[in-house]
Amino acid sequence: MPADAYQELLSQIQRLSFEEQLQLLKDLMDMLKGSLATKPSHSILELRGLGKEIWEGIDVDQYLEDERNSWNDLLSERR
Repeated sequence: MPADAYQELLSQIQRLSFEEQLQLLKDLMDMLKGSLATKPSHSILELRGLGKEIWEGIDVDQYLEDERNSWNDLLSERR
């Protein structure tokens, strides 16, 4: 919307009575709520399998053992 059209719209709104402005505000809020409700929601399940190629060829048991050992090494160093 061009700036001049927007300013004209604001000017028209200012000429409305207080009650009319409140009704307009309510109508705008209802309209916006409706548009928010129609947006598709996403599920965490859509992330399933994302990045799985990173783990190809990695032995899970060995990875977990190495990771646990790295934490144990850090704890030993702090003592």
